[in-house]
Amino acid sequence: MTVVPGLRERKKQRTRDALIRVALELFTTQGFERTTVDEIADSVDVSQRTFFRYFATKEDVAFAVQQMVEERFVRALGERPPEEGPFDAMRNAVLSAWDTIGEAIAEVVPVELYLRTFQLIESTPALLAVHLRRSTEMEETIARLIAEREGLDVDEDPRPRIAVAAFSGVMRVTGQLWGRSEDPTLESMRELTGKYLDHLGPALAQRWRA
Repeated sequence: MTVVPGLRERKKQRTRDALIRVALELFTTQGFERTTVDEIADSVDVSQRTFFRYFATKEDVAFAVQQMVEERFVRALGERPPEEGPFDAMRNAVLSAWDTIGEAIAEVVPVELYLRTFQLIESTPALLAVHLRRSTEMEETIARLIAEREGLDVDEDPRPRIAVAAFSGVMRVTGQLWGRSEDPTLESMRELTGKYLDHLGPALAQRWRA
């Protein structure tokens, strides 16, 4: 029997999602370093070869949901009205992404599992190193998008990279604070993000004292 492409693609997506769910559950319960690719593949009843068909490394599966979140933010930023300034566009994009990301995450893994994974990344040196590298790459992507919005050459005008560096710094701070908070929910993450981004402009003012 011939399988139509739509069914084949859905089956591949289900396998990929299952690998992500199992991997994140194992990472957060027994540790990233102690979990092997074979263990993940066996839990989904697929071969190691199948795992590597979807993910190049164990780190890739650890960041699969985070990558989805980042891609949603980039799309939201690209859709912001051109009359918004760079900081307003980034702020509104990240908050609008958080408004809808819960449903998207839940289609792949339980939101609670994603939140535990976020905390795992911050507390695992190997994953934190990957996270910092990925953050640097994402900053460059966003800086180029901001430069394009503003009609600037990102390699000639330093402002897009400076603006994105400031924005990303706030996002790192809020992520760390949220990871240590007693309310690890998407709602609290969104609220904390909005609160800190609202202070970005005043924090960059030349003088803080009246």
